[in-house]
Amino acid sequence: MLQNRAMATTNAGARVLVDTLRAAGITRIFTLSGNHVMPVFDAALDGGLELIHVRHEAAAVHMADAYARLTGRPGIALVTGGPGHANAVGALYTAAMAESPVVLLSGHAPLSELGKGSFQEMEQAEIAAPLAKAAWTSRSAEGVAYDVRRALRIAASGRPGPVALSLPTDCLEGSVEGAPVDEAPAEPMPLDFDPAAAAEWLRGATRPLILTGPVTMTRRGREARVALEVALGIPVVGMESPRGIADPALGAFAEVLARADRILLVGKRLDFTLRFGRPPAFAADRDAREVCAEGDAIASLDALTHEAQRAGPIRGAWLAEVRAAIAFRPAAWDHATSAIAGRMHPVQALRPLQAILDSHPDSVFVSDGGEVGQWAQACLAAPNRVINGVAGSIGAALPFALAARAARPGAPVVAVMGDGTFGFHPAELDTAVRYGLDFVAVVANDARWNAEYQIQLRTYGEGRTFATELLPTRYDEVARGFGGHGEHVTDPGEVLPAARRALASGRPAVLNVMIEGVAAPSIRR
Repeated sequence: MLQNRAMATTNAGARVLVDTLRAAGITRIFTLSGNHVMPVFDAALDGGLELIHVRHEAAAVHMADAYARLTGRPGIALVTGGPGHANAVGALYTAAMAESPVVLLSGHAPLSELGKGSFQEMEQAEIAAPLAKAAWTSRSAEGVAYDVRRALRIAASGRPGPVALSLPTDCLEGSVEGAPVDEAPAEPMPLDFDPAAAAEWLRGATRPLILTGPVTMTRRGREARVALEVALGIPVVGMESPRGIADPALGAFAEVLARADRILLVGKRLDFTLRFGRPPAFAADRDAREVCAEGDAIASLDALTHEAQRAGPIRGAWLAEVRAAIAFRPAAWDHATSAIAGRMHPVQALRPLQAILDSHPDSVFVSDGGEVGQWAQACLAAPNRVINGVAGSIGAALPFALAARAARPGAPVVAVMGDGTFGFHPAELDTAVRYGLDFVAVVANDARWNAEYQIQLRTYGEGRTFATELLPTRYDEVARGFGGHGEHVTDPGEVLPAARRALASGRPAVLNVMIEGVAAPSIRR
């Protein structure tokens, strides 16, 4: 129930906003200040709402995204209107493709001034709408509470995703007459398929597979996948990488996928990540069915598990074969080295970090995209994982790491990114220092936009690579400049000791690890 002070006739809509979030269990938001949202900052002083004040609006959304994936609760970003909103909107795409329940709260020009050339006036809902499950603008102070509850419900229900709510300043500053109107709680979305019929259909196959989407890659989602796999005896494979069936984290999965005869997609589209189901990625005579297009994928997995537990698992070698294919890594990686003095092969730079991730039952592995991101995802695993996701965007790893520390206090957070990625949000090291959010950021420095370089090399050939080179910047010194811990690492034997010193420092840390710019792995047995 909202606090009485928020129901008083003379209290501002911003107080109702803060109290509504608190009543929903939200205690922390990621924000960047600005004229339109100052009433919310003032209300948060008395409302017990923690503000993590960042350096760029997109970073606030990325933090809310990672926080939501790790906690299972909606992540909240608060930004000012106009250009602040525009800066934030691009990050909604990553959240949308990751099926992450993010609520973007944006200040907005006053309703009373719309169409008159108000300060930073912009059609904000219309701009955000293509990237969100829903986007709209509050119309009154009295409606703020309803709008916030609605935004939280939409973000988390069915197939999760971001919601954008714009808050005009006259709604935030206006008085609220009486108690906010309550809305009926959301009803669970019914399943769009028959679990018994689906399980029976799978049992009739020789080499069945269940493929699931990004929401099942959270810790809760992974638990649901494992439970179903055990109960049914059929491989259940989660996918969240833009590399799709070529995702190095899935090892040689492409080889077994091409042999599957019945494939059930639960909350997973037959999209570009699956080569649209066409041969040779899929067998020409395979039968693939999509279910849970907009519903709750985890609830669907749970329903299948319940059904499977009644009939018992299928016994056969297919599950073990698929698991072995996913776990496969080339033996040559054990001896990988770089021919360039003072540089490492990505495997040399990354594998030692597994000892850090294995040291705690709640550790977090964060990975950005690009070539080194693929190596990282193939080499490292942790109880909690946050990657750039199906969006294929880069630049979010540093904000992800801050949010991971906020969501998992006490557990080691290791974030791997390329030097190109680091350039997107280095100032968030300042945020991390101010709020005591320590983590280890491993910047794999090959002085190159290597993913684009590799595309040029494959497509246009030697001598046609262009505008992809970077400077071999000392990113460890950048970290020290912001008050963090930094180390420059050129020897594989120093990676783990440097990471342990970084953890022991208790500060946000950057390991500037010099690597050879090699292409992402393509794993085949």
